[in-house]
Amino acid sequence: MFHRLQILVHRKFRILAFASFLLTFLIHMLLGLVPTVHRTSDDSCPCPPMAELFPLGKNHHRLQAQHRKQTLRVLQDFSGSNGSAQKTSQSLEQIVDTRETSWQVPGNSEAGRERGTLKTVNYTGSKLTALFKHPLYLIPTPPLADGDRLFTVNSKERFTLKSSGSEEWVQAGEKFILPTGDTTYDTYPTWLKFHIGINRYELYSRQDSLIPQLLKELCTQKIIATVQKPGGTQLKLVMSLQNFGQALFKPMKQSRYEETPADFFYFSDFERHNAEIAAFHLDRILDFRRIPPVAGRLINMTKEIRDITTDKKLAKTFYISPANNVCFYGECSYYCSTEHALCGQPDQIEGSMAAFLPDTTLAKRQSWRSPWRRSYHKSKKAEWEMNSDYCVHVKKTPPYDHGTRLLDLIDMSILDFLMGNLDRHHYETFETFQNDTFLLHLDNGRGFGRHSQDELSILAPLHQCCRIKKLTYLRLQLLATETYRLSDIMRESMAKDVLAPILAEPHLAALDRRLRIILHIVQECLRKEGDKNVLGSTDTNSQGT
Repeated sequence: MFHRLQILVHRKFRILAFASFLLTFLIHMLLGLVPTVHRTSDDSCPCPPMAELFPLGKNHHRLQAQHRKQTLRVLQDFSGSNGSAQKTSQSLEQIVDTRETSWQVPGNSEAGRERGTLKTVNYTGSKLTALFKHPLYLIPTPPLADGDRLFTVNSKERFTLKSSGSEEWVQAGEKFILPTGDTTYDTYPTWLKFHIGINRYELYSRQDSLIPQLLKELCTQKIIATVQKPGGTQLKLVMSLQNFGQALFKPMKQSRYEETPADFFYFSDFERHNAEIAAFHLDRILDFRRIPPVAGRLINMTKEIRDITTDKKLAKTFYISPANNVCFYGECSYYCSTEHALCGQPDQIEGSMAAFLPDTTLAKRQSWRSPWRRSYHKSKKAEWEMNSDYCVHVKKTPPYDHGTRLLDLIDMSILDFLMGNLDRHHYETFETFQNDTFLLHLDNGRGFGRHSQDELSILAPLHQCCRIKKLTYLRLQLLATETYRLSDIMRESMAKDVLAPILAEPHLAALDRRLRIILHIVQECLRKEGDKNVLGSTDTNSQGT
């Protein structure tokens, strides 16, 4: 009896020991399968790992990024094509050999869609402030001589309602408060001071304290009249403000988190309100200062458009949607129909407010056709797309045969490449300054459409001419450093806008990637042509600075 009991106890012990070993093994297996959890610095909550990065493939034009499902948009019949937007020529593709790089861009993640969830940047102080205090941003402009200012101001003339020529804006019951001050200049509204400050070398100065005030007024001043801007392919509104200034309003047509579909031609793309805002900030950060100030604004479509417009054609296009939202579509060449109506939530809509330049009756502007204009034709390509020596011809053609006009045009192509804007067919200058002045970078709404594609053909002027302003090159190098990273500077600059975030994070990542591409092309030019032939003059007495 005792022997049987002893055998039973030993048998149960072996079973328990085996079960314990099996349980321990299973626990270790389960722990190995559990993903690592990242925690914040205060260890208060677990955070998901960083979103997967999508590396650039061998063909630089195609990133393996996930595309969000796009809203269906009916394409119009255009008398042009993407003939000039085909994949960049083989010679251009060879400039940036992606095998030698490890550039990456985040996919179009759902994260960070809500306002206030901007990607955090680990640095102390303001990178934007530090940038504008850098020696490269403190180089003075040439002293202004007679004829270098756009306007000559009568020092005895005070700004009054009568002198403004805006009596027709006054409505019954409205009260207008005009600026007052000790000097005549104090009586001028901010927009007029902005106009007075325009000169041969710049649209506004680097440290101009008027710009923050002007941006604030664009998004806060009471709107007293709204009409549709005539012409153009898409709807734009001219809004008159209480201080007698005017702004060009472009309503939101596409979410900032949507990419332009790959099958869209560059000339059939929407004009994005956030692109106009971002273009102003980018232009300022590059120290070009050739885009008029632009700010975001949330508009009440009922009170600030429909109820105050004198444009009967515009008023007739308002309606209430089945979702009980206020909608309108206006009249224009293409995207003005019920299929492309602009609807509020229920009557609030985002948009960009761009400060007006002086009226052309006071300051005439000359429009110039870009030598690198795209064909806008279904089957034909532009000459520059077929002739790698095209720049040789441009250099011999006025006004590109002297001065800094060609270098200014290359500056503009750099700006457009960073934004991904293929639609730069013309540019303007103030006529009074003739050929020796800066170029106006207007109509930037078709930028920032695709963060997953870098269209190298935009850089054809830089690649074919192998020329760049020395100061532009030095500033680009500065913005490629960790301390002054372009994406961080842009994020900080745009964070002050009332509609922030202005750009989705993948677009900011694309800025850094495209900046490296530009620097790579310049370095190749320097290697082939030498500093003297590539870098333009930095003489502060010339407009080439």
